[in-house]
Amino acid sequence: MLNLTHLPPFQNEPFTDFNDPAERRAMQQALEKVKSQFGQHYPLIIGGQEIMLDDVVESINPSFPDQVVGRFSKATIEHAVQAVEAAAKAFETWQYISSAERARYLFDAAKLLRARKHEFSAWMVYEVGKSWAEADSDTAETLDFLEYYGRQMLRLAQPQDLVPYQDEETDLKYIPLGVGVIIPPWNFPGAIMAGLSSAAIVAGNSIVLKPASTSPAIAYQFYKIMEEVGLPAGVFNFIVGPGGKIGDALVDHPKTRFIGFTGSMEVGLRIHERAAKVHPGQLWIKRTILEMGGKDAVVVDETADLDAAARGIVVSAFGFQGQKCSAGSRAIIHEKVYDQLLPKMLAEVDKLKVGEPTQPDVYMGPVVDQNAYNKIREYIEIGKQEGKLVYGGESHGPGYFIEPTIFVDVAPDARIAQEEIFGPVLAVIKGRDWDDLMGIANGTLYGLTGAVYTRDETHIEDAQARYHVGNLYFNRKCTGAMVGVHPFGGFNMSGTDSKTGGPDYLLLFTQAKAIAHKPVHAPAPEQEAVGQGGR
Repeated sequence: MLNLTHLPPFQNEPFTDFNDPAERRAMQQALEKVKSQFGQHYPLIIGGQEIMLDDVVESINPSFPDQVVGRFSKATIEHAVQAVEAAAKAFETWQYISSAERARYLFDAAKLLRARKHEFSAWMVYEVGKSWAEADSDTAETLDFLEYYGRQMLRLAQPQDLVPYQDEETDLKYIPLGVGVIIPPWNFPGAIMAGLSSAAIVAGNSIVLKPASTSPAIAYQFYKIMEEVGLPAGVFNFIVGPGGKIGDALVDHPKTRFIGFTGSMEVGLRIHERAAKVHPGQLWIKRTILEMGGKDAVVVDETADLDAAARGIVVSAFGFQGQKCSAGSRAIIHEKVYDQLLPKMLAEVDKLKVGEPTQPDVYMGPVVDQNAYNKIREYIEIGKQEGKLVYGGESHGPGYFIEPTIFVDVAPDARIAQEEIFGPVLAVIKGRDWDDLMGIANGTLYGLTGAVYTRDETHIEDAQARYHVGNLYFNRKCTGAMVGVHPFGGFNMSGTDSKTGGPDYLLLFTQAKAIAHKPVHAPAPEQEAVGQGGR
């Protein structure tokens, strides 16, 4: 039987060195293979059955919007209901499958994905405009989640450390919740989608996955891997459709037990509100696992290594076009080093190449779609009224390409310093002293990630206490959390602090059942006979 002693300790998947000619050729071949599959028509998968529909959602290549990556059958509300019902039916048996067997599905899926990792990455390059490095790290994180959550489920299945009590045999078992609705974002279309899905499945739940309409192809590839390793029909259902009607139907269904969501604050709060309503036939309080927005900051004090800070600010702000909830979209700089740091930042951003991400030397590709492009362009125009534009601000076609854009002398309460833009726009803010830097950093609705560049140990100690974010980093960028190393999730309007990739994460997909067994021949304790208190 599979257990932790049979497995090597968890290790993060290495990133690919694309300086290696063999790896570079393999990635180029994967890109060619994926491109040859453009335009295919894909079904819904409900209860293991493929449902092909004439009405479709088109996934497009944001570098060349006239290229259709895939056409996905567009679900109706009736399909959403069917998917929940199919998941509920599968849960009747799946919940009793051993933790070891459920974990084995994840490990088998990791083996298949590892063998196809460049192909999986290539889908992301085309469908959401990730660079080679960003796509490769997304695939590596997907592998990490499969390997890590499989091991974590085996750990939870072990006997728990309970206090012995008289002649009772006691146990605490972590059992699944039921049907989960999984609504992942497009920006980490491999890792977050697969992380939410695999955590729910390995914990013994069945799921309905509704990927973002801009990234269904990557989700479909993951579904096919899980199907290939033999996951029972109905445990994993796949539907594509508009987030409003279809998402609401999935959340509202009385057989939905929990919702795992990553996306904007507005949509997350809508899900949370709808999930609170009890519908006829519903037997539980629905659980929500929400990862929402961020307005993250890199703080630089007067003692910092300014060269390192400049690199960290630029990478945090412009990695994957700033389309990360962890992106450092604010740089908060002490007034004593403000004028020294700005030219160093501009020199760093000058090194970034913007272009079509199938090319290996491109750092920034397009933003994901027309809606994102329009929103970011509107914020750039707002920024021109709120600060001084010192870099970028322009757009280039035919795709949704926007230059890395930097505004300086921005007020802490400016819109571009408060609202999540989700694009390559950086607001640079000046602080008077350490307390002012901390006050500005904490002065948003969010509390996801933050970084501090400093050589002052008292500032490090103070920031650990006062910088109110779920993931805090010192003297490094504020992006790039690693599974098992940096459990990820934020405070305030950044979500429910789920700490994905951490040792507590699977608890969110389970419920604990305490069991006490007294042998029938054992005499009753005296205090129980006269009426023992307690819960």
